[in-house]
Amino acid sequence: MANAVYNGMPAGDLPDLEWRLATNVPKNDSGTGVEMARLPDGQIAVRNAADPQGPALIYTRAEIEALIGGAQDGDFDAMLA
Repeated sequence: MANAVYNGMPAGDLPDLEWRLATNVPKNDSGTGVEMARLPDGQIAVRNAADPQGPALIYTRAEIEALIGGAQDGDFDAMLA
C-alpha cells in the first residue's frame, strides 16, 4: 500500500478493503457499477467495478453524506430525464 491516500490513486494500492457494489443500480454483464469502501481513517473510496485496479476517488464522510442525502431528496433526478 502507498503511504498516502490520495484522490485518483490506483484502487489496488489501497489497503485490503471491503468493497460494496451499489445493489439498486443495474449491473450489466461487463461488471459495470459503482463500488464504495470505507478507509481506516473514515474516508470513503469509490471505484468503477469494471476496473477494480483503476483509479479510486477519495471522499470525506461529509461529502458522501451530502451526495446520498441529495440523491434521497431528488436533487439529481433531472440528470436522468
